Amino acid sequence: MTVFLVLIVIILFAVAIWQMSKIYALSKGSSAEDTQDVANGKDNRINAKLMVMFMVFLYFLMFYCFWHYSKFYLPEASSAHGGKYDNLMFISIALIMVVQVITQFLLHFFAYKYKGEKGKRALFYADNDKLEFIWTIIPVIVLAGLIIYGLFTWSDIMNFEEDEDALVVELYAQRFNWKARYAGEDNILGDANVRFIEGVNQLGIDPSDADGKDDVVTQELHLPVGRQVIFKLRSQDVLHSAYMPHFRAQMNVVPGMITQFSFTPTVTTEEIRETEYMQDKMRTIQEIRKEKSKELVAAGEPALDSYDEFDYYLLCNKICGASHYNMQMKIIVESQEDYEAWLETQKTFEASIAQQ
Repeated sequence: MTVFLVLIVIILFAVAIWQMSKIYALSKGSSAEDTQDVANGKDNRINAKLMVMFMVFLYFLMFYCFWHYSKFYLPEASSAHGGKYDNLMFISIALIMVVQVITQFLLHFFAYKYKGEKGKRALFYADNDKLEFIWTIIPVIVLAGLIIYGLFTWSDIMNFEEDEDALVVELYAQRFNWKARYAGEDNILGDANVRFIEGVNQLGIDPSDADGKDDVVTQELHLPVGRQVIFKLRSQDVLHSAYMPHFRAQMNVVPGMITQFSFTPTVTTEEIRETEYMQDKMRTIQEIRKEKSKELVAAGEPALDSYDEFDYYLLCNKICGASHYNMQMKIIVESQEDYEAWLETQKTFEASIAQQ
């Protein structure tokens, strides 16, 4: 790959030198011997038609990409705020595409319409205050509206009000895994510091803090549907980013400070598994894994593990090291009753310390 990139750089450098030499030759003025290098009517017509052909190809490529890569779109958001996020994205895409289609058409159409022709001279048009006002004020209004709408959306998502029954969960990042700490019955997380990390106390919970005794540390993230969850995020080592794409949630996890994010899950794991989108997605994934397993077995390697059901996952969206790609934790969204039943089976921090 490095050799390929070096070759590309060398070729581009050679092309740049060649173009510079042509510019230098043109700057010296033309002579009778140089007239064959001047574009004639035939050259102009060919280039004008090529511009139209390129415009058609560009539009074809654009629509093909929208159709072909639409399969990579995420399903509807599984959080209460996710719809606002998606609306902002789709409005931005729509505005960009409208402007792109119009400007690309005008660019290529004018290149064809005003191609060089013998006897035709360009009109010297110094300025037009009205036109300049129009093409300045319209983008200003559109961009200002989009930015203000985006700021209000961001503010609604980030500046949340805490519900009375909000669930407080800490997400603790360390290369290359996640741990979740639940606040226990008092719904208050105990103090923590890396100085307290020892033995089973892998999150550095302060043993002397009474609020931390009922905290529960798990390797799996369970969330009750329809209940606000407030995430407190800490990192033990480097910069990470907690990314939950199906919930449209992402927040940097910074060493030495606590960041936070909140959302309310609206779709359980079982419900999203039953959607047509997810069932089609799982069939496609299983076909890909089946073909990959055949290749592995033929090469004398073990086949891939079965992957029969979809699960939400918490991912790391910052390149934090060699195993960054595998830094993930399963998320299970379930009913309040199932969540409480699961939580009852987990050991508290106090019980873990006593057992140690």
